[in-house]
Amino acid sequence: MKFMKLGTKPDSFQSDEDCIRYVASDLATDVVVNVEDVKFYLHKFPLLSKSARLQKLIAATVDEQSDAAEINIPDIPGGPPAFEICAKFCYGMTVTLNAYNVVAARCAAEYLEMYESIESGNLVYKIEFFLNSSVFRSWKDSIIVLQTTRTLRPWSEDVKKIDVRCLESIASKAAVEPARVDWSYTYNRRKVSNDNGVARDWWVEDLAELSIDLYKRVVSTIRRKGGVSPEVIGEALEVYAAKRLQIDDDDDVDEQRCLLETLVSLLPCEKQSVSCGFLVKLLKSSVSLEDVRRKLSRRIGEKLEEASVDDLLIRASSEGCETVYDIDIVETLIDEFIITQTHKRDELDCSVSDSSKTIVAKLIDGYLAEISRIEPNFSTSKFIAIAEKSEKKSICRLMDCRKLSPEACAHAVKNERLPLRVVVQILFFEQVRATAKPSLPASGSHGSSRTTTEEEECDSVTATEETTRDKTSSSEKTKAKGVVMSRIFSKLWAGKDRDGVGDVSSSDTSESPGSATTTVDDKSTPSTRRRRSSS
Repeated sequence: MKFMKLGTKPDSFQSDEDCIRYVASDLATDVVVNVEDVKFYLHKFPLLSKSARLQKLIAATVDEQSDAAEINIPDIPGGPPAFEICAKFCYGMTVTLNAYNVVAARCAAEYLEMYESIESGNLVYKIEFFLNSSVFRSWKDSIIVLQTTRTLRPWSEDVKKIDVRCLESIASKAAVEPARVDWSYTYNRRKVSNDNGVARDWWVEDLAELSIDLYKRVVSTIRRKGGVSPEVIGEALEVYAAKRLQIDDDDDVDEQRCLLETLVSLLPCEKQSVSCGFLVKLLKSSVSLEDVRRKLSRRIGEKLEEASVDDLLIRASSEGCETVYDIDIVETLIDEFIITQTHKRDELDCSVSDSSKTIVAKLIDGYLAEISRIEPNFSTSKFIAIAEKSEKKSICRLMDCRKLSPEACAHAVKNERLPLRVVVQILFFEQVRATAKPSLPASGSHGSSRTTTEEEECDSVTATEETTRDKTSSSEKTKAKGVVMSRIFSKLWAGKDRDGVGDVSSSDTSESPGSATTTVDDKSTPSTRRRRSSS
């Protein structure tokens, strides 16, 4: 820590009880200065030679019949300790300035008007020199000084804007390249660093010692000045939240509310600047803050693919909630994710990456499995609301049914939550694989065109059937699915007849070959019969 010594005379200030301070001298004191509840018995001459304000106060209060004077200065910034520093400087006694007392001394010197116009080399000048040449050049001293300004407002804001100068000093140092950092700092996190052993977020732990109002001003200044990436800003916010935010602390609700609202307001706009886990932690703490929850839900929805099942297990508030876990907030996160994907598609005027949709689909399946196990009051309607969202159809369309393993196909066919179109496509391509034989023509031209035609017809049939499914009841859906399957298998058997395949293994169907052929003849379409006759 930097310090500066002023004066050469020994300190002769003494105390008589806690509320009386006096100078040990052969000369009798001739002025009493009341600072709050402390009385200072001093001499006029040293004070009048340095302070213009004391000159005016003493001149206005001196009794014409006595040389003694008594003045009151209850509103001096810094109180008795700051006034004592100024008084000792007037006497030429040794005074040590450091980061802890320099702001109070500077504000008190301003209050007492200890300027160069009164005497050359006065206290205001000397303190300004110390601030500019030492304090603001030191990383830790700047932080300490900024902390002391909090109790000295509005003086610390008005007097040469000491607080602003502290903020600028801290922000400038935070933006310095790690390779150029050559001052001491606190860092206990294990992170990848550069060649000189300094991590890019070297400053985040020291700033975590600041109160939330000062922290907000520092981070805002850092962002305004630039030079620090949004990712590092996000790491700083996460460190501060881990140190200050208490999820289950009900002792000081207002303080936690202010802390949470401030952290959310400081979040960088960039998507990758903060982790999804950090956002979820903030969300879990914002039970009673609707505005904050909306902002966080939107941010989490933008990167829901990064979340885990544990992240979605958010406990509900105890007030008027029937479930232990908040199911509604999960629905909100899914909605925000879908909205984000839609906006991306509209802005780019093309399809966006589908990997995130696939990840989210798996995430929701895992969440449903877990919440059904641990939530005693999880209703069927809530389960269906999450599992059968219409947007899930678009997610399911991302699957390439031709690349599914036999095990995956078997699981998908049994999954009642899958849309009908997906189930039909899986069964179709599975049947095509089962009936394909190595003896097909090498060129693959005839087989390829036939398969392509069947795929197009399958898409047409399933698309029509999907429209029908949206307009029917659950019992009609089952019937529609059976009709579609019948038509699909009819086309498959017709294709086998064209290829000269007459046998059907008993593992493929329970009907005999003859009955299967009869069924094909009865249900084949005109287009199928035309192709059969031409072949």
